[in-house]
Amino acid sequence: MTEPLQARLAEALAPIANPRTGASLYQTQQVRDIAVTTDGKVRVTLLLAAQDDPTLARQVRQALELVEGVIDVRVDVKAAAEVPAAPEKTRRALPMMETPQGAKTPAAPTPVAYPKLGRIIAVSSGKGGVGKSTVATNIAIALAKAGYRVGLMDADIYGPNIPRMMGVNEAPPVQNDKIMPLHAHGVKVISLGFLIERDQPAIWRGPIVMKILTQFLRDVDWGELDTLLVDMPPGTGDAQLSLVQATQIAGAVIVTTPQEVSVGDALRGGMMFRRVGVPVLGIVENMSYFESPETGKPLAIFGTGGGKRLADELQVPLLGEVPLHPPVLQGADNGLPIVVGEPDCTAARKLTAVAMEIAKQLGLRTPV
Repeated sequence: MTEPLQARLAEALAPIANPRTGASLYQTQQVRDIAVTTDGKVRVTLLLAAQDDPTLARQVRQALELVEGVIDVRVDVKAAAEVPAAPEKTRRALPMMETPQGAKTPAAPTPVAYPKLGRIIAVSSGKGGVGKSTVATNIAIALAKAGYRVGLMDADIYGPNIPRMMGVNEAPPVQNDKIMPLHAHGVKVISLGFLIERDQPAIWRGPIVMKILTQFLRDVDWGELDTLLVDMPPGTGDAQLSLVQATQIAGAVIVTTPQEVSVGDALRGGMMFRRVGVPVLGIVENMSYFESPETGKPLAIFGTGGGKRLADELQVPLLGEVPLHPPVLQGADNGLPIVVGEPDCTAARKLTAVAMEIAKQLGLRTPV
């Protein structure tokens, strides 16, 4: 007699242990609420504490997908209270920070300096859809092409787009308990997108966000960098505050579009960085205008002057006005950023100029 599907699912989950505690996820009910439809669709909830390895979600999903009769698996990740650590240290697939039992987490951690990472720059925006990740990837590559040692950290854990834009997406190897970043276009890259499934939602609160960002800073083998660019999620939430608490930020670059609704949100983002002691290096106005292919004249599709008004209000430089150029969007989708795909076009030259101005403001060494 064939074993019921629920029982087979339980058997598949039982061997999966939390690397930090050594206990079975199923037996400790970190995996719970297992729901199955008559046609074989499975949905489960995975509770992750701040100290837990986020790649457990992938392990659970893959184990369930191998069960006969399962046609689809959905793993809902939710934040959980701390799970007590096992008395003995266990081996883990990816290195994770551990908090001693009984230790109290400070409300405002003291930022840690990472000298080998060079100058750390946050690339941020007040709202989504303004091209922040596109600007971050192209600036990083432009700096690398100029000879600087550059890292790119994808801190947009709710929408990690850097893997697609940089054209790399695989699980990073681990050597000597360090995560090895992937390489693309001369830049060292790390992203949560390398560690979770493409359609896996990141339903995580502040402590887990802080954990992931700290791990990317501390447990990734970046080597010696001149600068580390951090692509932030839009807004002024947990990720921004967590990064500021985790390390010393040399400055922030704010990306906006000319529209007033974007400028207003970007202003709040700029003021947030100032209030936590991070200088704003300048403003990048993306999609500033459309360059007519017939006449070469700029057409202000989304209005004009928003970036300049924002820069004036924050009393910082307007680093550049990047035109709306369809190949920029196509390159982002295909893993070929515009400074690589069409380095001589206006958009690429503008982005390269932004990168060089940032290097100048940071006082980066001149590459040999």
